[in-house]
Amino acid sequence: MTYFPAADRYREMIYRRAGRSGLKLPAISLGLWHNFGDSRPADRQRAIVRRAFDLGVTHFDLANNYGPPPGSAETNFGAILGTDLKHHRDELVISSKAGYTMWDGPYGDWGSRKYLVASLDQSLRRMGLDYVDVFYHHRPDPETPLEETMTALDAIVRSGKALYVGISNYRSEQAAQAADLLRELGTPLLIHQPSYSMLNRWIEHDRLLDTLEAAGAGCIAFSPLQQGLLTDRYLTGIPEDSRIRTSVFLDESALDNQTLARLHTLDDIAKRRGQSLAQMALAWALRDERMTSLIIGASSVEQLENNVAALGRLGFDQSELDEIDATVLDL
Repeated sequence: MTYFPAADRYREMIYRRAGRSGLKLPAISLGLWHNFGDSRPADRQRAIVRRAFDLGVTHFDLANNYGPPPGSAETNFGAILGTDLKHHRDELVISSKAGYTMWDGPYGDWGSRKYLVASLDQSLRRMGLDYVDVFYHHRPDPETPLEETMTALDAIVRSGKALYVGISNYRSEQAAQAADLLRELGTPLLIHQPSYSMLNRWIEHDRLLDTLEAAGAGCIAFSPLQQGLLTDRYLTGIPEDSRIRTSVFLDESALDNQTLARLHTLDDIAKRRGQSLAQMALAWALRDERMTSLIIGASSVEQLENNVAALGRLGFDQSELDEIDATVLDL
């Protein structure tokens, strides 16, 4: 069936500028990490992407190794892009990354110029694109000089294969160094992608937002729902098909009695706000205007819609923020 995007798709979505750049991103972006591999039905993937665009979600976040298997998320998204969204490319922000293991041998990992350039070429072929809007270095490389990695990102922009560049999983000091190098090269750092949630506050302790603000860069957080812990999924037990049961990134030790009690308290706060726990967690992560966007995953259209609905109430009373901190921080 031919897809016609909703005519009012930009009416409700909130867009925030990425640092001091000219680029705005939707406050909620769709990440294709877990739910767009070959094991997921193609019709469900298509329905999620279509509905996201109808809701004003213009940013789709990928990486070379997303799947499973690695590369399949880009291939599957490219198929959707080539049919449903082929006439709307200029309305979309498409990002990809390289920095984790993608192929065997010494040139398929980390941050060398050879790996980054080759990986992006492969990503472009998989998605059927001439360029991506944002290309990230996915993680710091302890052995490759930072100058080489940043020079590679600059060269990629100058080649026309990416419009902007970003970094991910860099600590504040590393991010400042990367931003300085890119500024000297003439390709400013657009954005940083760290993990962040109510239960994962490292960017606060590291003063990352201050560093990015000084550099003129934006911030887009991944895992704002802490791999699903900050949802109602685990409030009454651990479902057999849940991520705790199936993912190597989360296990049952993350859901001890203390954490479960905290989740119930947070759920009570959310209900008083008229939100689900997930909606409140997303609103909380967006409470600082310097947070450009959040990356969410979605395994269904309903889940996507519920998460985007978090934008209906972003404001917090100080008493709510204090109660959240008292609940999740070891004071």
